[in-house]
Amino acid sequence: MSSKKVELKLDWCSYEAAKYACEHWHYSKSTPVPPLVKIGVWENKKYIGCVIFSRGASSNLLKPYGLEQTEGCELTRVALSKHSASVTKIISIAIKLLKKENPKLRLIVSFADPQYGHNGGIYQGGNWLYCGETAKSKEYWHNGKRLHSRQVSEKGWNIQHGAKRKTIKPSDCQIINTKGKYRYLMPLDKEMAKQIESLRKPYPKKTSGGGVTVAQPAIQQERGGSIPTSPQTLSQGFTNGEL
Repeated sequence: MSSKKVELKLDWCSYEAAKYACEHWHYSKSTPVPPLVKIGVWENKKYIGCVIFSRGASSNLLKPYGLEQTEGCELTRVALSKHSASVTKIISIAIKLLKKENPKLRLIVSFADPQYGHNGGIYQGGNWLYCGETAKSKEYWHNGKRLHSRQVSEKGWNIQHGAKRKTIKPSDCQIINTKGKYRYLMPLDKEMAKQIESLRKPYPKKTSGGGVTVAQPAIQQERGGSIPTSPQTLSQGFTNGEL
């Protein structure tokens, strides 16, 4: 293994850059519905992908934790090409950038999809809190891209984040019945950490056969990281009312 030090940098990126990363380096091959906060990732000055935060597809995402929509968000994409830095470290730096620009945020929610062999190891490595599975659902695929249920409607349109948007009809999609997803939480202040601690469950763990079993929670390494440069003006994010 090469001992050469890798220069890692995270900063705000354009929608076009985020879209390219999602379509080329994420299993869903799709970009979440705006509004989005898009943080690009560079190694040795080469763009290798992005981390995307959003309000989440459900308006009820934060209600179980007594929060308003403006007090939390969902980590919706980690879309990376070949890289040297750990994903957990990349996410940690992205959260610091996000929190610095949006100090009123209190909680981040994210999901790991066992349908694709994911058990949330990148969240476990960052000491996120695991609080169980979501209900079983359906996946809608159209032209090789996965759609959220709100992007699919028999009437050809739907209301998403207060705006009328065109949708695909279910009859035009490939529909796959899926397992529940693993839900992870990252509190952004001490009070929120204390509030959600009672929800903590043992981490799900991959087995050698590819399945998932359960292991006891543990604080793991690879949590560190510092903000590499002063961030550019946030053109699309929580602070300017887009989220």
